[in-house]
Amino acid sequence: MNAEPLVLREDSAEGIVTLTLNRPQAFNALSEAMLEALQTALDAVARDEQARVVVIAAAGRAFCAGHDLKEMRAAPELGYYERLFALCGRMMMTIQKLPQPVIARVHGIATAAGCQLVAMCDLAVAAREARFAVSGVNLGLFCSTPSVALSRNLSRKAAMEMLLTGDFISADEALAKGLVNRVVDAVQLDAEVHALAARIAAKPRAAIAMGKQLFYRQLETGIEAAYADAGRTMACNMMDADALEGVQAFIDKRAPDWR
Repeated sequence: MNAEPLVLREDSAEGIVTLTLNRPQAFNALSEAMLEALQTALDAVARDEQARVVVIAAAGRAFCAGHDLKEMRAAPELGYYERLFALCGRMMMTIQKLPQPVIARVHGIATAAGCQLVAMCDLAVAAREARFAVSGVNLGLFCSTPSVALSRNLSRKAAMEMLLTGDFISADEALAKGLVNRVVDAVQLDAEVHALAARIAAKPRAAIAMGKQLFYRQLETGIEAAYADAGRTMACNMMDADALEGVQAFIDKRAPDWR
């Protein structure tokens, strides 16, 4: 038994919250306990007004190997599997609904639900040796839930090839396909993630939160409804004190004084 928490939290002075998956001996597989711990941590961040950006990282040699297959095989019952995947789906959707942007810090492998976790994060930075796969099909289990996130990040054919073959892709391929934003040498990974997070953390919190929520909402609607929603969001955003200050600072040719 691992006496340490399954998810570690570290807060920086800039408002960057790092949540580290801490089950390295199992390649950070998403057991029920891990899913519950991550859900609890994300819920706490959502309520934290000091938190500006979230980084999801992982301990050990891998980012996340997906669901805990040993745990799943020990209880082959339909109701159990439905509850497990509902628990996972709720956690994944919490990432998208979080007011703060979420960055995946990826090293080693990210497979199946681990690859899904990367795809559900708003941004992702990967070490050059990182590898990605939705490999359930190799075990006779099509990665249906990861396909939801994957198909919203990659082109349809690129996502379908990964899902049908179960093959690994490199970090550079993941970058080209749109699964990650940046690829850097492993020694630069922490610095690159921090630099990206710090740039976002320096922006007004309300604008970032409104913008993130609108971004995902409009993707699921028709274009006319999307423009209507975006217009309402921008109007509300413009009434925020930081937005008014930012525009005035631009007019005055000075740096803005955010709240």
